[in-house]
Amino acid sequence: MNILEAHHLRKAYPDRKKPTVAVQDVSLSIASREVLAFLGPNGAGKTTTIKMIAGLILPDAGQVRIVGRDPHRDPWALRSIGAVLEGNRNVYWRLTPQENLEYFGVLRGLSRKVARQRGKELLERFDLVEKRRALVQTLSRGMQQKLAIAVALIHDPQLLLLDEPTLGLDVEATQAVKQLVREIAQEGRAILLTTHQLDIAEELSDRVAIINRGEIVVEEPTAELIRQFSGTAYTIELAENLTPTQISKIEALGGTMDDRFVYVRDSQLLYPVLDILKPAAIVRLERDEANLTEIFLKFLRQSKAA
Repeated sequence: MNILEAHHLRKAYPDRKKPTVAVQDVSLSIASREVLAFLGPNGAGKTTTIKMIAGLILPDAGQVRIVGRDPHRDPWALRSIGAVLEGNRNVYWRLTPQENLEYFGVLRGLSRKVARQRGKELLERFDLVEKRRALVQTLSRGMQQKLAIAVALIHDPQLLLLDEPTLGLDVEATQAVKQLVREIAQEGRAILLTTHQLDIAEELSDRVAIINRGEIVVEEPTAELIRQFSGTAYTIELAENLTPTQISKIEALGGTMDDRFVYVRDSQLLYPVLDILKPAAIVRLERDEANLTEIFLKFLRQSKAA
């Protein structure tokens, strides 16, 4: 089931000479339990698209459906959305975590009793019980981010918009937030993730959509996109030096050597090379695989050249 359906969105802003088209013909969908990484450079149209999805600005053309409802016409659709924005705009710093959760719960339509109960459950889940009465401004950056996610979940939304959820966090806090994102998706929610930390996007996303100049330039499952851009070469690291005979046989096949590293340019040559290496101990065998950062930059270069 698709939680989010956005079809042929377009938005232009008035200008003295001619309108500036921020988004043109953008379509996106996210299913239950799915994380879509929505990537693009600054000014590409990400923010405008997200604002249209969230019901904050009206598209000039196209439509948005969240669990079948139009957020621009049906206020109930907005109750299906939770958001964590970049920076410190998600919670009130002079309130405690407990007060933030109760306040935003009531603001989003819960009774005070239900908001208090759900807040208690989220504090326990996010390991914030001991800090429930501390002012938010005294919490660590990681705790503040966990609280921001808890606040976004207080009304049990089905679509979660995450903008730079790990920016500025230390290693331990980053791991904690990544684990929370995985758990939240597995509960049946759809997650729209925007980030410039492409290693995070690669690790967390099921699909990737890259936008540039207001248009989607690629949308693919993350693993498939990486597979398409990965090569067929392999690197083999050995625990010991090879004999001159082994080296000459590998070079005759087209392989190359660099100290204890063997480079095989074609996957069809891999097994013949491995036969030659016997009985040498192999420390590591690795396929030359692309990463999302390389792929992202390649699409941007192609877009600029077009």
